[in-house]
This record gives sequence, C-alpha cells and structure tokens, in this order.
Amino acid sequence: MKVSVPITRGIESLFGTRDENIRVLESGLDVRTSLRNDCLEIEGEQENVKRAENILEDYVQLVSEGVVFANGTLNSYLRVVTGDSLVSLRGLVESGRQRSFGKKVLAPKSINQQRYVEAIERNDLVFGIGPAGTGKTYLAVAMAVAALLSKRVSRLILTRPAVEAGERLGFLPGTLQEKVDPYLRPLYDAIYDMMDAEKVEKLMERSTIEVAPLAFMRGRTLNDSFIILDEAQNCTAEQMKMVLTRQGFNSKTVVTGDLTQIDLPSTRRSGLLEATEVLRGIEGISFVYFDERDVVRHTLVQKIVKAYEKFQEVNAARQLTLKLAEPEPPAAPAAE
Repeated sequence: MKVSVPITRGIESLFGTRDENIRVLESGLDVRTSLRNDCLEIEGEQENVKRAENILEDYVQLVSEGVVFANGTLNSYLRVVTGDSLVSLRGLVESGRQRSFGKKVLAPKSINQQRYVEAIERNDLVFGIGPAGTGKTYLAVAMAVAALLSKRVSRLILTRPAVEAGERLGFLPGTLQEKVDPYLRPLYDAIYDMMDAEKVEKLMERSTIEVAPLAFMRGRTLNDSFIILDEAQNCTAEQMKMVLTRQGFNSKTVVTGDLTQIDLPSTRRSGLLEATEVLRGIEGISFVYFDERDVVRHTLVQKIVKAYEKFQEVNAARQLTLKLAEPEPPAAPAAE
C-alpha cells in the first residue's frame, strides 16, 4: 500500500538531523518513505502505512497550530508513538504540557516521563528506576526546584551514596566538602541548570538547598522538605531504610536508580532492589520504571542500553543452561 501526505510546513523538524526522525518512523513501523513535491510518500503494509499517515497528519496539524518541536523532541515523541499503537502524537504533545522549573521550561518527552512527573505530584514517595539518560534525576531536581520556588517546601535535600564506579580513587585532598563534591557533581549540575548560580549559592549558604553524601542523613528528621536520593542502587539495605525513615511532615522523597549499574561489593545486596520487593503495594508509594525508549540523550545511548540489556539476558540464559547441565554429585555411600 502507498499513500501521500502533504507536508507544507515544518519539513526541517520533521526530517531532523541527518533524517533521524524519518528513520525512526520507518524502522518503528517498517515502512519506506520518499519526498515527492511537498508530499511524503509512505509505502508498506496497510496497517503500518495507516499508522504512519495518522502520525504525519497529527504532525502537520500541530505545526499549523503553532507547535514548535525543539531539537530532539520530535525524535523522542516518534519513538513513543511508533512503539505504542494506543498513543497518538497529538495526545502525547498535549498531555506533555510544558512546565516552568525555575529558569527552565520543560515538557516530559515520553509516556513514562509523564507518569513520573504525575507520580511525584500525587505521592509522597516515588521510585524512578531505569537506565542512564531517561531523565530520572533531572526531572526529580526540576520538580524539587519548582516546589521550593512555589514555597510548597522550605528546603531541598539532595543526596547520593559516595561509591566509586568500579575504580578506587584513594585519598582526595581538601576539606570534607571538597572530598565528597566529586560524587555529588551530577546533582549540582542539575540544580545550576534550573537556577541562577548566584541564587543557588545564597540558598546553599542558608542551607535551604543542601547537597550531601548519604552518610550525613543519619539521625535527622526532615520536615517541609523535598528529598532526592540519587544513585540509590548503590545504597545498602540498611542505608535505604535509614534515608526513607528520615521523611517528616509535609515532605516528599524521590528515589532514583539503575539496577543494571550496581557498584556495591558482591557480598552486599542493593537497598534499591530490596525496596522494590518490600514496599510494593503500599498506598502513597509509586514505582515508575523507565526503559531504552525513554532515553533522551544521544540516540546512540538508546542503542547502547538496548544492547547491554540483550547481552545480560543472553548471558543469564547461558548461565542457567550451564547450571542445569552440571552432573549431580554422586550419592553418599550407604552406611554398613
């Protein structure tokens, strides 16, 4: 089947850098496209062609209504709508309304990002679990900054465990704060992206914003606060319980982590992994899971995440096969 969809405006954002947006449409729906006199011809199986036609018609209408797709945004939307037949491009754009987070104006770029933001609004404890580049930490910091600026909370507490990622860094010179700052750099980066540096410095001086390693949380009760625990896969079970029980009145806690990147010693169980088992089903607690479709970094990151997931699945199956193939130990000789 072949159809033609008139494309009179927004042709540049439709194709994207090096035609990456059109390639997402083609690979996601198994269709072929070609540009003919301001029309995009789509060829393939009838159902797939119809789906692509609906997506492009939504795109044309949205552009005509003044919607501007920023660089990379349309690519993220197309990955979602080509992977889920129940989601339309118009519905995704309209439900992912832009929000103001300090000096940033952002909109969720995937269904799971929307669920994540909505879960943080509704619940006092939210777990965001998934691979790198899915916006777990960035969106959590954005929501925290918005809550602080609107005076829904009086302070932000951002923390993460000081665990090296596969390296032993040894002794770090300087004050205690200078020693732990390298572990907390991603949290600082997200805050400075949302607020002016001068304002951030003043709020930190007054302890309105606090960025600290997880060890500093013990023994505290945090009322009227927005708490973010980042890289939670590297918490021990004891640390996880400790930080979750710090939450006081009128406070929210967001826990983020990637269960495929645990840097704890093999003898220690991840507190994040245990929390997913212990806390599931409790009212007021929400778990939001991200996957490679939610990656909003370079498109290559999405492919890398998917490749590692596939490798781990194959490796797990291989280990199970080898275990099943092991001969049973000989039975102990009967006593005479």
